[in-house]
Amino acid sequence: MACEIPMNSCIDDAIIQKIFRICKNIAIIGLSPDPTKDSHKVAKYLQDRGFKIYPIYPKEEMILGEKVYRSLLEITEPIDMVDMFRKPEIANSLIEEVLQRGDIKVFWLQLGIVNNEACAKAEKHGLIAVQNKCTKMEYEKVCQR
Repeated sequence: MACEIPMNSCIDDAIIQKIFRICKNIAIIGLSPDPTKDSHKVAKYLQDRGFKIYPIYPKEEMILGEKVYRSLLEITEPIDMVDMFRKPEIANSLIEEVLQRGDIKVFWLQLGIVNNEACAKAEKHGLIAVQNKCTKMEYEKVCQR
């Protein structure tokens, strides 16, 4: 996966605006309890703007005041978006969980994370796939005007 070029460069501001309009419940894959980590900063930012976050992390019981799950499949509430902060190869197994759930609309890989195979599979199943973009930066750009 190293040095892979994102295939979906057609994700424009209108699509990003639509994503934030239709997505209210966001599972943050790899949400660190460490406030200095990007995943924590982004999740807190989204939470502060009214999004319901669902932390996915292998340890901890609570992060940012929310129950921590070990897997996307443990969450019983509807999820609109997954926002992944893990190594690119994790996206291959994550997309399988996303498709198994059936309720997720957006498959988002954070800035610096590219997995064309997983994103192509997401799009093939009707999801919006975004990669190599930061949800916080994109929200600031298109929703804070």
